[in-house]
Amino acid sequence: MRVLREGGCARVHVVLGAQADEVRARASLPGCVLVDNPDWEQGMGTSLRAGLDSLAGTGARAALVSLVDQPGIGPEAVARVLAAHEGEESLVSAAYDGVRGHPVLFGAAHWAGIAATAEGDRGARAYLTEHRPAITLVECGDVARPFDIDTEADLTHLE
Repeated sequence: MRVLREGGCARVHVVLGAQADEVRARASLPGCVLVDNPDWEQGMGTSLRAGLDSLAGTGARAALVSLVDQPGIGPEAVARVLAAHEGEESLVSAAYDGVRGHPVLFGAAHWAGIAATAEGDRGARAYLTEHRPAITLVECGDVARPFDIDTEADLTHLE
């Protein structure tokens, strides 16, 4: 949450899946909209859909998606992606040596298409592949490290 706010996000929606009650009890998420994803076991696609659904009726023009398991991505990368946003038609992605990564910004005009294709652990990958020419890549390799923390061995990235 801190990274998103410091990067320029005014409103933060946090999608909770496994152990949602424990996260609510232990995490400090003041001012965030907490969104339950009861289908979390079906993969990241369901979390993406839940997050996008939570924006309905809020007046939001874009959603910036950041993954909780990538602590090497800080506010500088978020700010760069936000700065490239040009309206509801925008598709903007951080890039690392020219390779698309996170965070990713989806203009509101893309939400329905993304939700329709978000399945399993692929999230928006199919949609973004189909719309590759429309994506603005913003190089962030000089300000962020896009590693995932998925296993105990991955903790070496934090040193």
